[in-house]
Amino acid sequence: MPHAPPLEPLLRQYAAGSAVTCEPVEQGLLNRGYRLRTTRGRYFLKHHFDPETADPVAIARQHRATQRLAALGVPVAPPLTGRDGRTVAVVGGHAYALHPWIEGRHRNGGQLTTTQCERLGALLGVVHASLERVMPRPTRACDEPADSADPEDTFTLIDDLLTRVRRHHPADSFDELARHRLLERRALLEQHADRRPPHGACVGWVHGDFHPFNLLYKGDAPAAIVDWDRLGLRPRAEEAVRAAAIFFVRPAGALDLPKVRAYAHAYRRTAGATPSQLAAAVHRVWWERLNDFWMLRWHYERGDTRADPQFPAASALAVWWTREYETVCEAFAS
Repeated sequence: MPHAPPLEPLLRQYAAGSAVTCEPVEQGLLNRGYRLRTTRGRYFLKHHFDPETADPVAIARQHRATQRLAALGVPVAPPLTGRDGRTVAVVGGHAYALHPWIEGRHRNGGQLTTTQCERLGALLGVVHASLERVMPRPTRACDEPADSADPEDTFTLIDDLLTRVRRHHPADSFDELARHRLLERRALLEQHADRRPPHGACVGWVHGDFHPFNLLYKGDAPAAIVDWDRLGLRPRAEEAVRAAAIFFVRPAGALDLPKVRAYAHAYRRTAGATPSQLAAAVHRVWWERLNDFWMLRWHYERGDTRADPQFPAASALAVWWTREYETVCEAFAS
């Protein structure tokens, strides 16, 4: 098994018995996960591998957050506590955490009924409202987030990616689509460069990566929100829009707007968000999508193709969203 975790010293720290089976969980782009069965039960073993999220102090903060959320009734899977009273085990310089195994499956927006979309929006609203209760308040309620993307920088990136596409031999269908989308996106940015969002948005604690692979369902109900690696202070309404753009994107790149409306209405109600906050978030996330090429950067700069299957729909979404901008705003804010 590649990247086999040090099971014996880890299980000793948790008094979790002896390993019977340990299988990698394939889903997940940042860290490594394992389905672990021991003489004492079934667990999810997480190896916090990604350098950006592997700091034990930050991991412990995530763990405290999920423990407090669980106490409020939010469906999460808090980690187990080791013999030393800690939830993070560091072995060989690597950070690990052991969680109870949650039986469930992932569901995308196409697999959800309208009522389940409402429940999804309400769940994210409850997460945001609950995090506000259990996490320390930001020093300022409306800190300025990072600057929105500068289109001049994006033009430079597009030129660099186009060069990389041309140098890839033999050219394949992915190269052809990448070239088409890069040229298309450059034309859209030239047309809409004056619509760069202004500074400033109200921030709060957010999950940071709320999407179908980080939500487990048991039957029709959410069983657990997992992978809190990106927990942090960011504009909350933007997380709601960003999540919807992942859950409800159709294969051709359009959003399922009736489901978006049901989701957004429930989110606004439970999070206490205003229509104007959602409209501003729609604009910022639209601009983010218009300038974002992380999937192509992974493919051409890193040689990492794990996100390739998401690229056709995600790249088409930016084009469709630009064309249907007003309708998308109305779906989130009405």
